[in-house]
Amino acid sequence: MRADRLVALLLLMQARGRVTASEVAGELEISVATARRDLEALSTAGIPVYPQPGRNGGWQLVGGARTDLSGLTAAEAQALFLLVGPAAAVAPEAKAALRKLVGALPGTFRESAQAAADAVVIDPARWGENVKERPELVRRLQDAVVRREQVRLVYSGRGGSGTSERTVDPLGLVDKDDVWYLIAGTPNGRRTFRIDRIGTAAPTGDSFERPDDFELSSAWAEIVERMEERRSGLTATVLLDERFVWVMQDRLGRNCEVDGPDGDRVRIRVTAPTPLMIAQHLAGWGGSIEVLGPPSVQAELARLGRELTDRYGSMDHPGE
Repeated sequence: MRADRLVALLLLMQARGRVTASEVAGELEISVATARRDLEALSTAGIPVYPQPGRNGGWQLVGGARTDLSGLTAAEAQALFLLVGPAAAVAPEAKAALRKLVGALPGTFRESAQAAADAVVIDPARWGENVKERPELVRRLQDAVVRREQVRLVYSGRGGSGTSERTVDPLGLVDKDDVWYLIAGTPNGRRTFRIDRIGTAAPTGDSFERPDDFELSSAWAEIVERMEERRSGLTATVLLDERFVWVMQDRLGRNCEVDGPDGDRVRIRVTAPTPLMIAQHLAGWGGSIEVLGPPSVQAELARLGRELTDRYGSMDHPGE
């Protein structure tokens, strides 16, 4: 959950002691389903927030109908700051929220809470690269997601093959390895859009109802599973030394599965959409691996080998 919303929720519970998901949704201008998830996130993080069943039930901070953040134990304060701390390093709003949380804690907890907040640093840049700034378009779409406001997209096809315009209900944003995606509702069902292919995103001023059963992390998990199935259309069987298995798994991730030992080596399965893509993954291993099949992958490896030999085989190599 967002750090600023976490603070607002805690302060709301401090003021009222007991709240329902509907009350939280009305106060924070979010859906009832999102309010329930936020309350559950607080409880999961170790904050003493528990549901009270029954007609007059709701969620309350343990320790009385009315309490404040000083009711947190030292362990609970640390759990909260471990949750919020990493975001504060990269988001000014989260940093401001963190300061408010520190000020709300009793003095005896502030030092350990601050230490917990400083315990983790997120460095999103790869080695040799600069930190990439979040695209401005992402910020605008995030505002539309929070406000539940429809947007008019100008979207480019794959490879720049023309553009189309469509009005969508922005449901959530996902950052996957520095590539941003928008999950949105459309007249034809839920769709996923790459942010770098969105030319413009103009708010329409019209609001929409976010489905109560929509949960962003679950929706994204389903998308990832479908994409990985599409990306794994072809499987090659490979033999390599056991000591190199972890290297192959580290490079290929879920596209590399271990079948088991095969003599003095290990049999693995490598997947990708095309024979060429598998061959490109494996060509750098040279003679340290053996590709048992399929023939299409073996043929691509042979073709790549001939291309390299034709280009570099006749060159003079100093020292040889």
